[in-house]
Formats: sequence, structure tokens, C-alpha cells
Amino acid sequence: MREISFAQALEEAIAEEMRRDERAITFGTGRNVPLEQEFGTERVRFTPISEATLTGMGLGAAGSGYRPIVNWGMVTFAFVAMDQIVNQASKIRYMFGGQADFPVTYRCTVGGGSGVAAQHSQSPYSMFMHLAGLKSILPSTPADAKGLLKSAIRDNNPVVSFECNRLSAMMGPVPDGDVTVPLGVAEVKRPGTDLTIVALAYYVHEALAVAGELEQEGISIEVVDPRTLVPMDVDAIRRSVRKTGRLVIVDEAPPVCSAAAEIAALATEDPETFRALRAPIQRVCAAPVPVPYTPTLEKAALPDRAQIIAAVRRTLEPSRVSV
Repeated sequence: MREISFAQALEEAIAEEMRRDERAITFGTGRNVPLEQEFGTERVRFTPISEATLTGMGLGAAGSGYRPIVNWGMVTFAFVAMDQIVNQASKIRYMFGGQADFPVTYRCTVGGGSGVAAQHSQSPYSMFMHLAGLKSILPSTPADAKGLLKSAIRDNNPVVSFECNRLSAMMGPVPDGDVTVPLGVAEVKRPGTDLTIVALAYYVHEALAVAGELEQEGISIEVVDPRTLVPMDVDAIRRSVRKTGRLVIVDEAPPVCSAAAEIAALATEDPETFRALRAPIQRVCAAPVPVPYTPTLEKAALPDRAQIIAAVRRTLEPSRVSV
């Protein structure tokens, strides 16, 4: 077990998978010198800036027996490749009747808090969640980042790895050796009995901080990290909500048609989980605006601990407990 950064964990995952499987290749619009030095420029390609081309190249290579890892950079740049993503990557295995594998992994950064303005501070993972046939991961720790990315590279379907900007330098313990984290398995980051917080990426750590703070008041909060957006670990989320009877969801994206909305629906549409609810579900999300460049306005647009605490207190109000 070592302490390494989130970014280092992702790079380790790629290098280990390329050593493990000679079919694994990677390419993107930025150079990766350490990988080039180890694996050569045949397997590590530095390409022109054309994300539509990269996306299609990755899909074609996957259908030809390779395991490509395509780095879009920021998720912003993926939008110029939406035809390849929406009409090809998400549907191609189905249209082949499952007779061919397409093991391509697309990587991109998401999220605000870095002062890089509206176009480069987006968290549009729910747009990709809507595409049947496309898996997606959103890790919150270095260990999960490495383990999930390794599983994504080994998966025989297209997978998008969403990597939170604000977590890049975060340090954390990562197991030695070939350790994977399975897709579709959530993790309870902190057990509790009074209320469940389902949080995504950076906000897992904010939720844990809130749980620690409110523990001083005798409030026991369970923090659940889905880790994989598609497939979502529905059972883990419902199991936690049935235990606590209350649910707060924290998501950096705006609330409309968001991952937070999907998680709320998963809790309420199940009869047993719905009966267990003792208060309305609360969502803590970004304001429905482009993320501002000005630090003060950016901070105001994104969720924070104070908003999470306020949502927890609203959920725990005696007047909201159902009879």
C-alpha cells in the first residue's frame, strides 16, 4: 500500500494494463512521454487535435482486436465527437448483435473549482448516462481511480472514464499489485444510521467532512459513493436508504436531468425503499448556469459544505417526518 496522487493512480493503471496486454494502446492530443519511452510511439500515439477522428479511431481499433485508451482531455472536447459517441460507440455492439467486442476506453476530465471558466468546468456525465450501450465511471479516490480504470480497459464494451479535475492532486492509499475495482459496485465510504448521503467524485470528500462535523451533534451519516454511473449499483443505494430512512444527494452538475435525479428516482420508484423514507429527498447540485470564471461567482455556483449541512438539517426536521 502506497500513498500516490489521483493522477498518478490513473497513469499507473494505463501502464500496468499495457504491460499486461500488448493489445492495449493509447492515444490523445497531448504527449505522454513516460509511456512513449516505455512502450514506443507505435502504441502511444500523439495525434492531431481532432477529437471526432480520435473517437472513431478508438472504436475502429477496438473492433479490430485492440484495447485502445483514448484521451479526450477535457470533456468539453468530446462534444465535437458526439456523432461518433452517440451514433456509433454507444450502439455499435448492439448493431453487431453482440457478435463483436468493442473494448475502447475514453478518458476525460470534468468539474469546476479550478477557475477555468464555463466551457472547461462542465460535469455533463448525465448526457452520457442517457446513451444505452455506454458504460461510465466516476471515481473519488486514487485507489478507485486506478482500480476502475483497469476494469474499464478490460471491459469488452465502450466505457467513459470521468476524472474530476479537483481530485487530480489528491493523495491516497493505493494497493500494490494488480488490484481492480469492479464496474457497477458502489462503496459505503462511511457507515451511519440517521441519514444517507450519496455523493459523486469531489463531493464524496465534502460529504465525509460534513459527516464528521455533524457527528459532534450526535447525527450519524452514511456516505455512499456510486463509483460507477453506468451500471449504477441500485441495490447498494436502496439498501442504505432503507436503513437510514433519509437521503441527500450531492452532485456537481445542475439538477435537471442529472445523475442526482436518477439516484432520487431509483430510491422512490422501489416500493420498499419508498416506504422507508421518513422525509423528502434533498438534492444539492450546482446552480443551473454556466460555471463562472470569477472565483467568487464560481464558488457561489457550485455546491459547498454549508449547502450539504443545510440539506441534512432540512431532512432531519421533525416536521418532515412522515406518520
